[in-house]
Amino acid sequence: MHVKAYGAHAADRPLEPIAIDRREPGPTDVEIDIAFCGVCHSDLHTVRGEWGGTHFPCVPGHEIVGTVRRTGPEVTRFTVGDTVGVGCMVGSCGECSSCHDGLENYCEKGFVGTYNGATSDAPGHTFGGYSEGIVVDESFVLSIRHPADQLAAVAPLLCAGITTYSPLRHWNAGPGKKVGVVGIGGLGHMAIKIAHAMGAHVVAFTSTPGKCQDAINLGADAAVVSREPDQMAQHAGSFDLIIDTVAASHDLDTYVNLLHRDGALIMLGVPEHPHPSPNVGGLIFGRKTIAGSLIGGIAETQEMLDFCAEHGIVSDIEMIDIQQIETAFERMARSDVRYRFVIDNASLDAAA
Repeated sequence: MHVKAYGAHAADRPLEPIAIDRREPGPTDVEIDIAFCGVCHSDLHTVRGEWGGTHFPCVPGHEIVGTVRRTGPEVTRFTVGDTVGVGCMVGSCGECSSCHDGLENYCEKGFVGTYNGATSDAPGHTFGGYSEGIVVDESFVLSIRHPADQLAAVAPLLCAGITTYSPLRHWNAGPGKKVGVVGIGGLGHMAIKIAHAMGAHVVAFTSTPGKCQDAINLGADAAVVSREPDQMAQHAGSFDLIIDTVAASHDLDTYVNLLHRDGALIMLGVPEHPHPSPNVGGLIFGRKTIAGSLIGGIAETQEMLDFCAEHGIVSDIEMIDIQQIETAFERMARSDVRYRFVIDNASLDAAA
């Protein structure tokens, strides 16, 4: 079936209206009318070919919220009219140890991305949420329990929310724990909200003094300007966990030195150039850890959505029409958004 979408035909071409084909729902498939789709920095990197391996035409978008339109005859978890979400994955091998453990995001054969992922459907790769609709196996569809007036702001939870929730949960953020968040952007602002709701003492780190009050408003107990040595020194050796959301290369020792014994620095961003090698001594003398984390499995993503619904957590967003996507990309590239763009997919009706 044909649906309207926005996509790019080459890395040096802008996104433009295109028509794409979606498969007819199979026995376990859910067809979704997309209402909103968040705009992730990964969308920009992929469309511009900055990570390599982009298949064109490319239709990005993996922060999807919509309504079930049809279901296959074997679908048991969803019915027509349900409010649902789709995140970064639409498939995995289902056979490896990670998949058996409910950690499809670490599938040993590689999960199938919601866009730019290998598929047997023509043209051989997946198309994402900058489109009117999508068809996804029910195993990779999520229930949304937030009220209707929050659904646009729920969309970024499908990537930014789970990317920060997963390490906070895995490293046991909660009462009695001091948690740092480096960078107050699309990921960082979600990490602050979620860590605060978990009951942790939250300290935000930013290189922009003007964002300190923003961090407090988001739920941080304190905000530190990372370029001010005196402010940083006040927190030396005191953190149980630091979530580093910055995707630019920077000195990791700065934050390792802030960890308490057995503390962990968790990396979420992938820099264009490698970080300088950390001082091993800073790790050894304190049994400290530098680790990484990648989104979350489907079960954990559902847990995150339920947690956020219970605590009234959504993303801070700017709503745009799809026709504004190139301007949004330009603004996002210079960090001119607080804190996530979300597409109103009804605007696709006006697409050529």
